[in-house]
Amino acid sequence: MVDENKLKKALKLYLVTDSDILKGRDFYKVIEDSMKAGVTMVQLREKYADGKEFLEKAMKLRELTRKYNVSFIINDRVDIAMLCDADGIHVGQSDIDAVSVRKLIGEDKIIGVSARSVEEAKKAKEDGANYLGIGAMFSTSTKLDAKDVSFDTLNNIINEVDLPFVLIGGINLDNVCQLKQFNPDGYALVSGILGAQDIKSRVKSWYEKI
Repeated sequence: MVDENKLKKALKLYLVTDSDILKGRDFYKVIEDSMKAGVTMVQLREKYADGKEFLEKAMKLRELTRKYNVSFIINDRVDIAMLCDADGIHVGQSDIDAVSVRKLIGEDKIIGVSARSVEEAKKAKEDGANYLGIGAMFSTSTKLDAKDVSFDTLNNIINEVDLPFVLIGGINLDNVCQLKQFNPDGYALVSGILGAQDIKSRVKSWYEKI
C-alpha cells in the first residue's frame, strides 16, 4: 500500500518534464539541478519522444531520482514505468484507467489521475487513484488542449473527494498566491521551473512562495 503521509510530502514541489522548454540545455543536468535544489517529485512526460527515447530517459532519471531520494512518476506509459521500476504512474482522462493500471503495477505503486470535474475526481478515487492532478488552473502553453478549472469547481472537488491533490496548469510565482487558499498538497510545474535559466534560484523562489 502507498503511504499517504509520505506521498503528501513528495507532492509538494512536483516537476513535470518537457524537453521543448529547455531550448538546447542538457536535459539531465537541468532535472538534476532541480532535484538538488529541492524538487520533491519528478514526472517524465515527453510528448514527442518515441518508445526507445522515452525508455532511455526513464532509466537515466530513475538512477538520478534514487540518488536524490526523489519520487519518480511516468506519464501514461505503464510499460515503461514497469521496466524502469518507477515509483508510480500518472494517467489522464484519455489514457488507461486507474483500475487497469493497478492490475499491472500492483498495490505499492503510486497512481495519479488528472481531473477537472467532481465526476472525474470521484471516478479516480473509486478506481484506486492515490492522488489527483487538478487543472489547468490557468491558461498554459505546455498543454494547449487543457481546459481551465474554475475555483468553484476546485472547491467542489476538494469538498467531495478526499484524496491528496496537486494543482497544475499555468501556475507561476505571480499567480500561485491565488491558489494557496485551497491548501493543495503541492504544485505541479513545468515552465514554472524549467523556463528559468537559474534552476536553483527558481526552486528557492518557489519555496519562499509556497
